[in-house]
Amino acid sequence: MDFESIAKSLEHKNILITGTSGFLAKIFMEKVLRSQPNVKKLFILLRAENDTLAAQRLQNEVIGKKVFRVLKEEHGTGFGSFMSDKVTAVAGDISFENLGIKDSTLKEEMWGEINFIVNVAGNTTFDERYDVALSTNALGVKHICEFAKKCTKLELLFHVSTAYVTREREGIIFEKPFQKDETFGENHKLDVAVEQKLVQERLKGLQEEKATDEATKLAMQDLGLQRARLFGWANTYVFTKSIGEKLLGHLRGDLPVVILRPTIITSTYKEPFPGWIEGFRTIDSLIVSYGKGKLNHFLADPEAPLDVVPGDMVVNAMLATIAAHSCQRSQFIYHASTSTRNPLKNNAVVEFSYQYFSKNPCLGRDGMPVRVTKGSLLPTKASFNNLMTLQYKLPIQVLRVMNALSFQSLDNLYCNLNRKYNLITRFVELYEHFAFFKARFDDSNLEKLRVNTTDDNIASMKFYLDPKCINWEDYFINVHIPGLVQHSIK
Repeated sequence: MDFESIAKSLEHKNILITGTSGFLAKIFMEKVLRSQPNVKKLFILLRAENDTLAAQRLQNEVIGKKVFRVLKEEHGTGFGSFMSDKVTAVAGDISFENLGIKDSTLKEEMWGEINFIVNVAGNTTFDERYDVALSTNALGVKHICEFAKKCTKLELLFHVSTAYVTREREGIIFEKPFQKDETFGENHKLDVAVEQKLVQERLKGLQEEKATDEATKLAMQDLGLQRARLFGWANTYVFTKSIGEKLLGHLRGDLPVVILRPTIITSTYKEPFPGWIEGFRTIDSLIVSYGKGKLNHFLADPEAPLDVVPGDMVVNAMLATIAAHSCQRSQFIYHASTSTRNPLKNNAVVEFSYQYFSKNPCLGRDGMPVRVTKGSLLPTKASFNNLMTLQYKLPIQVLRVMNALSFQSLDNLYCNLNRKYNLITRFVELYEHFAFFKARFDDSNLEKLRVNTTDDNIASMKFYLDPKCINWEDYFINVHIPGLVQHSIK
């Protein structure tokens, strides 16, 4: 295979893409349209009551985003007609059978025409309600697989998972599938039907108790975390994504399948332009909170690897593996990662964040620049707890008493410190697993693909795959954090 054949593999093809309301699928969609304008049709699945509302969502939430800026410039006044010709909005939802597509004529057309299904849909909230996460990340994959089997011209089902479906935290993590009868935790066997029944029974019980919406949400969040930790996973997100992978491996039959497991996805490195991002990725909440003066210390191993990969490099991996495995009736698993070939440490990101925000401060609510001090990572729970006690718990207790005695005159100071304390403890609860994650991800499969691909200089620049090309200091200070400030901080 050569790099030029990556674009060629998409020519005159029909592609179903899910998850385009999210960050990664938008980059994928844009790259397909820009690198192969002769693609036949992109079917874009969006949650909506009908195709008219789906088309409105497509325009407002996808095509109208800045990520399509370069494509708009290339097509000029013809951009609208180009998109109308190439892109079709489909009302549906992967949580339902047949992807919730009600238009029977359109559904039959898709079954007869689709060549590639690219499933990027997923709920990435770490502590999502268990019923919501299970229906999207697990059962949604089942419905995608069933839909794929009805597509008579299907060449490949491509599924985006996450590298953290593994329960391991040290050593080298290899690109291998889950075993059908694998047990977890203390010899617990995972049964999806049991999980579904558990969810239904819990929801029924909450309904009988006449629980409020907020109480129901909290109860289902707790259930997700309990089930995840029972089976050995850190949170509901990675647990339900692992269930989705297991279902796909079990149900695919002889479908040609590629599963891509990216690590922490960050802003674009080069294309369509550097630094585009939407929303906050895992580490971004910490970076933004630091820049706003809300977070100066965190519980993490300073020397542990932090595996991040730019979104456009993930998309290039998607396109390269689609081209490599079209019509190959097997299952292939790839990591999109950087920790093996171009490692980055936690303490480096702290340093890069300080360098950026000390020169480019955020503005506080009063309109004044927020002056940051150098952040620190505390490597043990004991050191972290001691700091939290001295800097937050004790002052909060003192302020509570003084505030009461002074007729609430210290209310702002007390509330601000209490908010900071709650924010830090919440972040630790969500991200502690990643903060002490010492494993590195083997990316041999993607590296073999890159090495075995004929290196045409111009084409390889379009589909760059080698993480060694990234200078992390330059990327974070001049690309990622500025992009985060421009596109995601309100």
